[in-house]
This record gives sequence, structure tokens and C-alpha cells, in this order.
Amino acid sequence: MTLLAALAQFNPTVGDLSANSLKIRQAVAEGAAGGAQLVLCGEMCLTGYPVEDLALRKDFQVASREAVEQLAADLASDGYGDITTVVGYLDFSDSPLTDTSGYPRGGPTNCAAVIRAGAVTAKYNKHFLPNYGVFDEARYFLPGNEPLIIDIDGARVAIAICEDLWREGGPVQWAREGHADVLAVLNASPFERDKDDVRLDLCQTRAPQAGTTILYTNIVGGQDELVFDGGSMAVSASGSLIARAPQFVECVLFVDLDAVGIISPPLNSVAEVWEALVLSLRDYVNKNGFQSVLLGASGGIDSAVVAAIAVDALGPERVHAVAMPSPYSSEHSISDAMDLAARTGLALREIPIAPMFSAYLDQLRDGSVPLPGLTEENLQARIRGTTLMALSNAEGHLVLATGNKSELSVGYSTIYGDAVGGFAPIKDVPKTLVWDLARWRNEHAELDGKIPPIPPNSITKEPSAELRPDQKDTDSLPDYELLDAILDAYVHQDQSAAELIAHGFDSELVHRIIRLTDLAEYKRRQYPPGTKITLKAFGRDRRLPITNKWRS
Repeated sequence: MTLLAALAQFNPTVGDLSANSLKIRQAVAEGAAGGAQLVLCGEMCLTGYPVEDLALRKDFQVASREAVEQLAADLASDGYGDITTVVGYLDFSDSPLTDTSGYPRGGPTNCAAVIRAGAVTAKYNKHFLPNYGVFDEARYFLPGNEPLIIDIDGARVAIAICEDLWREGGPVQWAREGHADVLAVLNASPFERDKDDVRLDLCQTRAPQAGTTILYTNIVGGQDELVFDGGSMAVSASGSLIARAPQFVECVLFVDLDAVGIISPPLNSVAEVWEALVLSLRDYVNKNGFQSVLLGASGGIDSAVVAAIAVDALGPERVHAVAMPSPYSSEHSISDAMDLAARTGLALREIPIAPMFSAYLDQLRDGSVPLPGLTEENLQARIRGTTLMALSNAEGHLVLATGNKSELSVGYSTIYGDAVGGFAPIKDVPKTLVWDLARWRNEHAELDGKIPPIPPNSITKEPSAELRPDQKDTDSLPDYELLDAILDAYVHQDQSAAELIAHGFDSELVHRIIRLTDLAEYKRRQYPPGTKITLKAFGRDRRLPITNKWRS
């Protein structure tokens, strides 16, 4: 059995049916040029993924079905009617299906269309619908209950969609029972740190179970908080990796079932996070039509890393920063911000907030408003936030929030202050990983013979919000390595206070960190969206009630 397949790994945009159709046509053209008999595209690549409540709109359902039918006609007119193309899209049932509750109803389906000779010749509806983490597919889609195996030049090819591969039985079992040669899987699998190895292990487990070669195509690109890393691959029926595409880039991966092809090595654990953050920010800015971004440059590690990500994503000419010294700002706050600008080429201006701060204090005191220390600290942060938003209104920049996950977890941020913005690139990045990213990025630059973008002093100096004299983060928080270890167990692993204490963490510290984390839920709900890179990001993954009396 001989089959040459092309795995089309590209970056769709949710709702942009015409642009996504064009990308599919370009991928098929590239596949045809390489002699492919099958072009396999990603899950819902025609509509983009996830479409969320767009799936429930009848007009979008109809537009998606019409778009796939038009795509079939266009591929034939392009001269590729003899190639089998499998495309993910949103469809809907014309007659009632049975949903998970056992009641018949019509509705949307997560569908794969088989296109050949100018027509949609077969359809497959996703069988297993994930309803955990970032996924709400049981809310949107009806499950399919019928296998689909097609013939391509003598090769029997079974079709499955993403979650279908993650569970026992279902399409994997159907492929074996149907004596398929290939299990072709369309995917929109979001990035998480080190997930590429998990997917490979999955394919190497499922291929022998199905008794088939697995073709695994994943989309690439940013969509709101999610970023998709590609990493499409092929695994033989014996479980051997025979081809793998690179992460975070659009490409077409050719797979000859009878030979080992290109196997791109995965990025290391820190490098893949950097690439995820860069791609996510680039797509958020470009897909939403922003021309530039703006951030506060404090001279600290967080703002320096966010600035470097933005420069890598957009180029220095589209990145603007503002140094906003207060009466408590250190000399190195400005000098390190200037060093950052010199290293990256971004545009930096200075707007001192001391006069505004003084005016606020005078007005509040004249009104007999008590001003404890925390009030003054938060006032400085809010003046900075207002300044950034004023520049955004005047000049059209998208403001980037620079807070990290550790601070966001325990509420070490100011609503309407450092929390303002339209996007938060390192929202899901723990503080210790922020330092790792900075060191990796500088080392990577040096290896390339370029100037490291992160000022060394921003990496080595002790972190401080600089909102009162000689302030240090350790005045309010434990050492970040200890804090991140507790937060990883509590937030990511859902461990209780008793379990944390049993692991050796100090009881008083555990209860204080858990209390701070629980009380900060209302702040996190008002924080800008940001790139998911961990197993459990705040927002889509971790959703706790704001009004909540339960304490671990």
C-alpha cells in the first residue's frame, strides 16, 4: 500500500472563511506540486477554532457549509479535483441527532469534509467532545456516532478529530475493526508547555491499538488566550515516528507511508514558551487590526521581558514604551528602561508622574480623605495606568499589561493600575519562568551574534514595585521560588492545604498564600486576556466563584 500524504499545518483566523479557504487552496497546491494523493488539514481550519458561541448562530453555520461547498468547487477549478482533501469546518444536522442526554435535537457539529472532484463526497462528525479545561464542546456540538473510512488509491483511510484520539474506543477501535491502513486525525490542540511530547506518546500508543499509521495534523497560530503550536506528525502502525513538522510555523509536511521523512526536533521547554508568547501576541495584535503596542517600562524584569516579546513579535518600530518615574523610583528604574530601549530599538519616552501624584494627594487631603500607605501606593499605579490609556486613546496603541502569574495569583497587582491593558503576554508565566525566559533569550541572542535584548541589571536586581521607600517584593511575598512551588501545587495540581503542609511547606505560609489566592479571584476576572502556556491558566481553565466562603 503506497500513499503520499501532505499534512497542511497553517494559521486560520476565526470567522474569516474566505482567507482560511485561500490558505487551504494554497496548501493543496503545494501538496499537489509534491505529488500528494491526500491533503489533510486541521480541525475546523475553515472556520478557525474555537468559534465559541458563533457555533450557535444559524447564519454562521450556513455560511460555513456554503464555504466548504465553494471550496470544493474552487479546488476543482484550480485543477486539483483528483486530490482527496480533508478539511475541518462547522456544520449542522438537518435531521435530529441524539445528544449526550439521550434526547434528539438538531444543531451544530464539529465536522470533517472529504473533498474530491469538485464536491464534498463524505462527512465525519467528531465523536468524543471534550468538556474540560479550555474546552466547552459539549455546550456547542452534537456528537457523531458513525465511523468514516474512505478509499484513496487502494489505501483505506479512517477519519477522526482531535479528542477522538485521546480516548479509548470510538474512532480508534472503528479504524481497527474497519481494517483501515491509515487513521487521519484533524486537530486543534492548544499549546501547553511540554505538550508536544505528550502528543507523540499518545500517537505512539494509539497507532498499534488502531493497527494503522496515524497522520496527525495540527493547526498553528494565536486565538485570544490560546496559541496552537503545530507539531504535526506521522507515526507508523508499530509506533515509530516517521515524520514531524516544526512548531509554531506554517508548513506542509509530506509523509510517505513507506519511508521515514523529515523529523523536525522539538524546541526545548523554555524556547517553546518564548515562541508561543511571541506568536500569540503577534496574532492578537495583527488579527485584531492594531498597528502598535504600548507598555510601561519600569526597568524591572517583567516589563523588559514583555517588551522583548513584543519586539520579536512585531518589530521595534511597532513597540512603544513609557517610563513613568514617581518620587520613589530608583535611578536604575530609568537607566534600565533606557538600556532596554537601546538594546531592542523600541521607542521610549519619559512622563514623570510626581506632579500628577502630588496634585491627587493635595485634592484628596483637602477633601479630608484618609491616605494610608496602601492608598498612596495604589494611586501611583493607577496614575500610570491612566497615563498609558490616555496615550492609547491618543495614538491608537494596544496597551500591554506586564504582570506575571505569580503576582496575579496572590493579587499583587492594582486594578485600574498595572492591571490595565488589552492583552497580558506573561499572564500565565510564573515569575521564576520569567527569569528563565530572560536568560534564555539573551543567551540565544549571543549565540546568534546579536545584542541581548534584556538589560542584565533587570535580571539580577531584586524585584520591587517601587511604590514606597526601599520597597522590595519580599516585604509582602516569600521568595519567588518558594511562592511558585506552593502556587504550582495549589493552582495547577489542586492540592489542599493539608497536602501542601504534608509535603513540608510551612503551615502559616501555606494558609496565607491560599487565602491571598482565593481572595484575588475578583481581580483576575478583570485582568486582560493573556497567552495560556500552563496546564491550568486563570480564566478558561480555572474558574472559581468570586463570592466563595470555602477555604482549604
